[in-house]
Amino acid sequence: MSEYQRYEFQAVDRLLTRDEQQTLRRYSSRATITPSSFVVDYSWGSFKGDVAVWMSKYFDAFQYCSNWGSRELMLRLPLEVLPMAAAEPYCAGERASALRSGEYVVLAFRSEDDGGGEWIDEDQDTLATLLPIREELASGDLRALYLAWLACAQAGELGDEVLEPPCPPGLGALTPPLDAFADFLRIDRDLIDVAATANPTLEHPDDAAIEEWVSAMPDPEKASILVRLLRGPAAHVRAGLLRRFGEWCSQVPGRSAPQPRTIGEILSGSRARAEQRRRREAELADRERARRERLAAEERERVLLRLAGREEEAWQQVDDLLATRQPKRYDEAIALLKDLRYVCARAGRSGEAQARIVRLREVHARKPSLLARFRKAEL
Repeated sequence: MSEYQRYEFQAVDRLLTRDEQQTLRRYSSRATITPSSFVVDYSWGSFKGDVAVWMSKYFDAFQYCSNWGSRELMLRLPLEVLPMAAAEPYCAGERASALRSGEYVVLAFRSEDDGGGEWIDEDQDTLATLLPIREELASGDLRALYLAWLACAQAGELGDEVLEPPCPPGLGALTPPLDAFADFLRIDRDLIDVAATANPTLEHPDDAAIEEWVSAMPDPEKASILVRLLRGPAAHVRAGLLRRFGEWCSQVPGRSAPQPRTIGEILSGSRARAEQRRRREAELADRERARRERLAAEERERVLLRLAGREEEAWQQVDDLLATRQPKRYDEAIALLKDLRYVCARAGRSGEAQARIVRLREVHARKPSLLARFRKAEL
């Protein structure tokens, strides 16, 4: 299997200028470069640029994969929508890290396949599938960060006594991008299910709550928000507001955050859940096998009853099949003989069936392949 690597960069908040595109072209004559993307793959050779520098200067998302199992996803977000203080508790290992770069935070998520590699569909646009995670993070949905923390825990990068960071609600009902992200990081689904039990539901605020929060906001702050909406990317302003609104909701009296669990507790629960699932699947498989066996036995009984009703016709059919000198017909004749012997035995006429089989062996004694079939079927 030849080597394969794919590098894909995506600009979201700001398109590349013509000069910037020409600068990037110097790193690869084969890459596909547009004002919003840089994509290149290698069957030999390697990438000449510096991914960290490119993410700092040009792009908002990056995805890498190889056919020996290495994967990496990087996302750049403005600090105003994802502060370092919000990201750092979840970025605690090699598989999840957060780095400040100017006015941005750059998140890096990595996964390695210990099994030794995988098949890669070169036409699959993986980054397009994962890119919506960036918008979810910007709006205050930190489930992707928690999943990345779970990947670190699963890989043994953290001690069993370490407490989990805040578990975001809705972990048990992942969006399609988050579901793809969990697969990208190769996170065990039993582990996600156990983690989700701490905060399973995702509540959507009603209009009354939003109105209450906005009404309580000082007028100068409202004016500042309107100015930012007119001057900058509206998506960033909205995302920042949603994050702040979520923080306000979490502080409403009567709402208590779930108690954090240790990594050891979560991993232990995952193993127990996996064992329960395996037992349940084994029980279902046993029931299904028993059902198929029962149906097969019922069908077998119907076949034998029909055969008993036309026994002499069946013996003649055996003679006709053996006379063809065709191996396939021989096999059909042997199968029919076995059924006839069983039908005769049930009727108390085993000796009669055996006598007729002996006669057939004598008649066809000069057919070695047929006699071999008789011996194999113990006829």
